Amino acid sequence: MRLSEGVEWAIHCTVLLAVLPDGASLSATRLAEYHAVPAPYLAKCLQALARGGVVESSPGRGGGYRLARSAASISLLDVVEAVDGDEPAFRCTEIRRRGPSAVAARYYTGPCSIAVAMARADRAWRRELAATTLADITQQIVVSAPAQALRKGAAWLQCQVAASAAAKTRSP
Repeated sequence: MRLSEGVEWAIHCTVLLAVLPDGASLSATRLAEYHAVPAPYLAKCLQALARGGVVESSPGRGGGYRLARSAASISLLDVVEAVDGDEPAFRCTEIRRRGPSAVAARYYTGPCSIAVAMARADRAWRRELAATTLADITQQIVVSAPAQALRKGAAWLQCQVAASAAAKTRSP
C-alpha cells in the first residue's frame, strides 16, 4: 500500500495547526513555506481536509486554516481518509476464477482467502490510525525532535501568528 504524498503533507500541516494559539490560523502559503512544498498542491490537500471536517478556513486578510476541533479528537485516520478517501487498500478482482484451474462460479462458495486476509490487515491498519490522534503525534514530536528544530519552528510560528493578528486588526 502506498499513501499519497498529500497524506504526509496533511499530517505535518495538521500537527503544526495543532500547536497554534486559540483563534490563530495559518494560510496555505505559509504552511507550504514552512514545509517547503508546492503551495498549489498543498492548497488542494487543505481543501480536502476542510471538506473532511479536519480543518476550517477563515477568509480574508489574516485568515487561513486552523483545526476544526481539538487535536485530541482528530485521528490520523481522519486525516488519511480526508485526503486519500476511505476505500480499502486491496480490491479483490477474483482472479482465482480465471486461468487453467478455473471452474464454474458456483463452486466458489466462500470469499477469496487472500481478500479475507487483506481485509483483516486493512481493518488493523485503520484501527491503529484511528487510535492515534494529532495530540499523540504532537507530544511525540516535542519529545523526539531536535531541540534546535523546535526552537526555530516556534520562533517562525510566533512571527506568523503575530503578523496574522496584526493583519486582522488592520482589516476594515
